[in-house]
Amino acid sequence: MAASPGIQVISRAADVLRALHGEPDGLSLSQLAQRTGLPRSTVHRLLAALEAESFVAPSGPSGRMALGPELLRLAGQGPPDVQARLRPVMDALFDDLQETVDLAVLDGDHLRFVDQIPAPHRLRAVSSVGTTFPLHCTANGKAVLALLDEDDVKRLLPARLPQFTEHTITSRRALLDELAEVRASGLATDLEEHTLGISAIGFAVGDPSGAHAAVTVPMPTQRFAGREALLRSTMAAAREDASRRLLDAP
Repeated sequence: MAASPGIQVISRAADVLRALHGEPDGLSLSQLAQRTGLPRSTVHRLLAALEAESFVAPSGPSGRMALGPELLRLAGQGPPDVQARLRPVMDALFDDLQETVDLAVLDGDHLRFVDQIPAPHRLRAVSSVGTTFPLHCTANGKAVLALLDEDDVKRLLPARLPQFTEHTITSRRALLDELAEVRASGLATDLEEHTLGISAIGFAVGDPSGAHAAVTVPMPTQRFAGREALLRSTMAAAREDASRRLLDAP
């Protein structure tokens, strides 16, 4: 049975939103038309309607469009029990380190930020709740990957690892070797691998339902350097606390 015009519009709008998923810098009209297989005029009309509802928004002066604040607000809730149980861990980390503390959950082949406590400093690392980040070059992504077996890791990673900075690991073998170290220590780092000037340390935990969540502390590299020992000891203690809280879940 042929889809009604209304259902077809919803389906096409969903195609546009899916194409924008995982694209924090947005896509151009031409790119969206190519990815969705829709005419440019159709994509233009859909974007206008979605923008009116704040489901998409301009990502800069280039004309690219990205997922908008209303959609991110609706999507920005992680597993409620995991969020509630890990919030005290985040609060304690913030008190100890006075840096941004993020909570992210595995969402397909990306990490999605679901909670955050921003640092009190003027110069700080902050990402919007609801934003997705790649797995291979972020502390939270590598921490979650380290919880999985190698077959699942290979399934989640793209055939070619995108390079974001000169420090990004683009070799799958090198990444797998690093994940072995993360499994041994329980901690993962991002040393300007996703964003120049930003470094982070984090850990991941799983709950009995199978959810995977990562707690990370990102900061300007100038505040990260020289604090590695303190950051590692503080994060290791937080990881034990987080594991206890999730394992005690009913």
